[in-house]
Amino acid sequence: MYILVSIAILVTMVLALVRALLGPSVYDRVLAVNVFGTKTVLLLSVMAFLNGRPDFLDLALAYALINMVGILAVLVFFQSRSSAKERAESD
Repeated sequence: MYILVSIAILVTMVLALVRALLGPSVYDRVLAVNVFGTKTVLLLSVMAFLNGRPDFLDLALAYALINMVGILAVLVFFQSRSSAKERAESD
């Protein structure tokens, strides 16, 4: 049963990568990368359970925090870049 869950998570990770590569806008790509990071945390958690290694859960939590901070930083970067572009066009 858990093997099936792992395969389903891997399939959704592949779909998120496809969306990240083909996304029409930057925000679609950022969302796809965020989904990929979330699925990675889930996969690490399932692997921790399957292998009986609870120390993997610490890695999953650390990766979740890095994923959240990274996505926020990318979004702030693109927001400031677009607002700077709007100011340049209005001048």
